[in-house]
Amino acid sequence: MSAAPPGLRAPVVAFDIEVAGIAWEEVDEATRHYLLERARRVSPEEAEGLPHRLALVPGMGRVVAIGMWNLEKDQGAVLAHGSGCKWQAFDEMPGTKIFHGNEREILDEFWSLAREWGTVVTYNGRGYDGPVLMIRSAMLGIAPTRNLLGYRYSIKDHCDLMEVMHFHGAQRRTFTLDYWCRRFGVESPKGTMDGSQVAEKARAGRYDEIASYCLRDTRATADLFRRIQSTLIPLFAQS
Repeated sequence: MSAAPPGLRAPVVAFDIEVAGIAWEEVDEATRHYLLERARRVSPEEAEGLPHRLALVPGMGRVVAIGMWNLEKDQGAVLAHGSGCKWQAFDEMPGTKIFHGNEREILDEFWSLAREWGTVVTYNGRGYDGPVLMIRSAMLGIAPTRNLLGYRYSIKDHCDLMEVMHFHGAQRRTFTLDYWCRRFGVESPKGTMDGSQVAEKARAGRYDEIASYCLRDTRATADLFRRIQSTLIPLFAQS
């Protein structure tokens, strides 16, 4: 997942993250009260499920995996929780690489790579992945090397496929990456694991399983982009 050499076009890279919510018992009492009151204003069910969905609450989770897929090279790599701070072959997905480190180390490595990328491609990266990476990095005293959001209606720096498929909110109902992959004949990233299991897997130390899941999502995002690159994408490139 190297940067583009001088004089060559910066790579287009899809990315996806996995976040493990912190244990509810680790949250201070004032914050628990605040979050529960917010949730109760939505519904009793929302408040009841909140302790199990902290990965979706800003500042309440830690980044445990970041998948990346270089579209030009059709090459994948993943940063995942562990130790060693070096790249090596990822046996879970032949032909890809993995970098193990603690959260600070994988975020540092991500920002070092992202500095040199051209367009980034995500699915809901404006609504979730980008803000989480930037906020979590700031919480750890790490300076992001680029703004992962940019101008809302431009896909030059960040092409969020969820916004493309739902026309920047004009299509009011939204659908999952898995749904659109199946509609466009892209191999579904879903298998024996889903995002709700990340925290449990992380507590069990099964980070390579999380990394594999994350990288499958990332590859599917890249493949969906390719399927609409010559049809829908040009319409948004005009803005």
